[in-house]
Amino acid sequence: MKERQRTIKSAVRYSGVGLHTGTRSTITFKPAPVGSGVKFIRVDLPKKPEIKVDISLAREAPRRTTLGDGQVEVHTVEHILAALTGLGLDNLLIEVDANEVPEIDGSSRPFTEMLRRAGIVEQGEEKRYGRLNEPIWISEKSASIAAFPSNELRISFTIDYDHPLLRTQYASFQIRDQIFEKEIAPARTFCLEREAKALQAQGLGKGATFENTVVIGDSGIVKGKLRFEDEFVRHKILDLMGDLFLLGCPLKAEIVAIKSGHDLNIKLVQKIKEAMKTTGLSDQILDINDIQKILPHRYPFLLVDRIVEIEEGRRIVGIKNVTFNEPFFPGHFPQRPIMPGVLIIEAMAQTAGVLMLKREGNLGKLAYLAAIDKVKLRRPVVPGDQLRLEVEVRKLHQKTGKVQTKAFVEGKVVAEAEMVFSLVEA
Repeated sequence: MKERQRTIKSAVRYSGVGLHTGTRSTITFKPAPVGSGVKFIRVDLPKKPEIKVDISLAREAPRRTTLGDGQVEVHTVEHILAALTGLGLDNLLIEVDANEVPEIDGSSRPFTEMLRRAGIVEQGEEKRYGRLNEPIWISEKSASIAAFPSNELRISFTIDYDHPLLRTQYASFQIRDQIFEKEIAPARTFCLEREAKALQAQGLGKGATFENTVVIGDSGIVKGKLRFEDEFVRHKILDLMGDLFLLGCPLKAEIVAIKSGHDLNIKLVQKIKEAMKTTGLSDQILDINDIQKILPHRYPFLLVDRIVEIEEGRRIVGIKNVTFNEPFFPGHFPQRPIMPGVLIIEAMAQTAGVLMLKREGNLGKLAYLAAIDKVKLRRPVVPGDQLRLEVEVRKLHQKTGKVQTKAFVEGKVVAEAEMVFSLVEA
């Protein structure tokens, strides 16, 4: 049985102090439409700017994960994003009235409990997973992290500190909601007592207290006690789960990390995202049967095999596998088969049609190509190629739409065009 996307049933709110800035803020989780993803909204700023949770908006920041778009930033989002990963949430609006989300106890457990209270509900679209067909890895100095193909998400982590209490810890978990809530979510952030003053001198940890940070002295925990004997490595797994959420879709892979931190985690996610772009390796959002329910085209003129990404009203990505059995190859340069450029354009247009006709109220209509401009055919497409068809909306109204389209093969642009569509009753 295929899994459905998830959001929450009702809004839930919490106020607290940011771990690093010490700024007091209020955060509100709200339901979001299917296919919209997760967005932070800075409600304290004019026009309430949004920051989409995506690896392209990750910014370098010491000891935390930060998202930024232009001059707008939100800091220390990893514990919240880990909760979303663990609970399998896909679509959410997160309002915050400062530049850092509030910390509670240094773990994901309070956020997890909050979201559970809000009620988790399934939505009408299938969940899309990212997948790998070959290992991806990255290393820097003594730290490394790798991702391997798998049919589930499993994270194995090793830490090794030059400290008498920490030393080496190892943990490995299959990531499922019940395992996450019991074994990972309660693990708290930690700090060595001997580095605390240096961090505060850098402007970090202004909101850190013994209630939200486990402080480790040379002879033991400075205050309180551990929730797990290996709580430190479990928290590193929690942080990694939060960083993996930046991929934009849940991942099925086996992750093996050694002494990795946020910077290296994010670099791995960037490499995974790039691999998914060039290979189209993700669970199908729409397969050929779904596409035929939206588009009126049929063989031999249906030129989109599957849809792998959709942001409702904003963008869509389709895949067309080009084989030697295409009906046009015997007559189009048969001695050196090349896909006709007009059909590449048609494939891009059909992908755009799926995006427009899938909108609420448009299903059953027709999307007529009304105008085309700035067409460029840059490279030949031959049997064996896979077209990645990317469409971004410029304007979208009730009866018309304007889009920018590009077709890629192995990451290189082969065609592009601007298109205008007219939406009419069938």
